[in-house]
Amino acid sequence: MDPTQADPHAEIREEVAKLCARFPGEYWRRVDRDRAYPTEFVQALTEAGYLGALIPEEFGGAGLPLSAAAAILEEIHRSGGNAGACHAQMYIMGTILKHGSPEQKTRYLPRIASGALRLQAFGVTEPTSGTDTTALRTVAKREGDRYIVNGQKIWTSRAEHSDLMLLLARTTPRGEVQKKTDGLSTFIVDMKAALGNGLTIRPIRTMMNHNTTEVFFDNMAVPAENLVGVEGKGFRYILDGMNAERLLIASESIGDAKWFIRKAVDYSKERVLFGRPIGQNQGVQFPIARAYAQMRAAEALLKTGLEKFEAGLACGEEANMSKMLAAEAAWAAGEACIQTFGGFGFAEEYDVERKYREARLYQVAPISTNLVLSYVGEHVLGMPRSY
Repeated sequence: MDPTQADPHAEIREEVAKLCARFPGEYWRRVDRDRAYPTEFVQALTEAGYLGALIPEEFGGAGLPLSAAAAILEEIHRSGGNAGACHAQMYIMGTILKHGSPEQKTRYLPRIASGALRLQAFGVTEPTSGTDTTALRTVAKREGDRYIVNGQKIWTSRAEHSDLMLLLARTTPRGEVQKKTDGLSTFIVDMKAALGNGLTIRPIRTMMNHNTTEVFFDNMAVPAENLVGVEGKGFRYILDGMNAERLLIASESIGDAKWFIRKAVDYSKERVLFGRPIGQNQGVQFPIARAYAQMRAAEALLKTGLEKFEAGLACGEEANMSKMLAAEAAWAAGEACIQTFGGFGFAEEYDVERKYREARLYQVAPISTNLVLSYVGEHVLGMPRSY
């Protein structure tokens, strides 16, 4: 992006901000307090066409680039909201767009774009394997015109509020493949049809309201026509979406950082102690300024990653590092904000404590800081594989 040119997505940001203004802090506090799903907010985003941003126009979407989706998610977080309730629809989409059959695209994409269907659940992580995806144990066995699925997934967020799940399961035993990444397949699961027919969903209560669950598959049938792409190549299909996922999550963290910084700056000007605004004190001012510098650095790397992604260039380095740096910048901004507010930072009514909890997640998910560093060490710096 030419730094001398205006933001190409400024209009989108402005319109998203207007939409978010209809859902102020009181709304998000109530949703958080009740551990509820922000149905009204997600519906408003859907009706405005934002959740269909990446779906081609021929299927009823907006056909926008990833940078536009990043702008949408950043603005939601900068406005004080939380896109975690619906962001998966952005980054899961790539697997179907790139590898789905014409029939699958025709069947699902128009209804996802209209809001008739939600594609929000991503069934990958398991209790025993964590981020070691190739060690997953969920098995899908072909029986005639269907696959029978048995196993378990964890941290499958939004499973209770999604119509479709993108599921990764092993179709060839690990001991029978040459590469451990082979033998994994991707499926589109109709969750409404499967619920109670082999699919069980169990909510997990966490420190933030992320609507996450663990799911169990007990002889769950999936039509063979719901296999995405070629059997055994699902791991590569999932990888195709991971860079997009990390760039979009980085955008949310940038939005969080901007929200914290604005709140801290405003309060530091308004709060007067010992006859002067507290923002005049370097002990208050400098942590906020440093967090701002961290945010801008992460934002610059994120823009580079988005440009490379949209140009079809390899962007694993930028995607991973911008996710890590943006999450760290958001956390630093949160620390500065809560220190600036003092005791009031822990009071629910200021929204700081809620955003503080929400921002912490992204140093762990969707990939932990240590795994990002392992990626950089091996694939960027050429050091020996560490795991």
